[in-house]
Amino acid sequence: MKKTNAIRILDQLGIGYQTVAYTYDPDNLDVAHLAQENGLSLPQIFKTLVCKGDKTGPVVAVIAGDRQLDLKQLAKVSGNRKMAMVAVKELQPLTGYVRGGCSPIGMKKAYPVYLDAHANQHDLIYINAGQRGLLVGLHPDDLVRACGAVVVAV
Repeated sequence: MKKTNAIRILDQLGIGYQTVAYTYDPDNLDVAHLAQENGLSLPQIFKTLVCKGDKTGPVVAVIAGDRQLDLKQLAKVSGNRKMAMVAVKELQPLTGYVRGGCSPIGMKKAYPVYLDAHANQHDLIYINAGQRGLLVGLHPDDLVRACGAVVVAV
């Protein structure tokens, strides 16, 4: 297995994790499809969404695959008035990651990360490991530790 930035950081911090390799389908990026194809629970797969606030600039939201991001709530908790998703063409220059392979751990810069509070309902959540076709499973508290995430309702 190729070690990604996210996995190297988890190793450096001594955080335990498990990896799940999956077949990346560029025509079907739906998280429900990924969960079904790999026998994983949809509420345990968390997507990494990069947004931009009118005051703070880029922020990262990590939410369960079966939930929708509330941009107004993210703006509120991050100290912004307005919030919008980052365009796909801006994703790699900002984070170092491509669409479908974006992890909240190991981005080019340390952006504020907001982990949805639903993560605390699980002992194990899966996030992207930093490349298409690879997830990493870890305890929500370990994700908070690895990227300085703030747990909030978003």
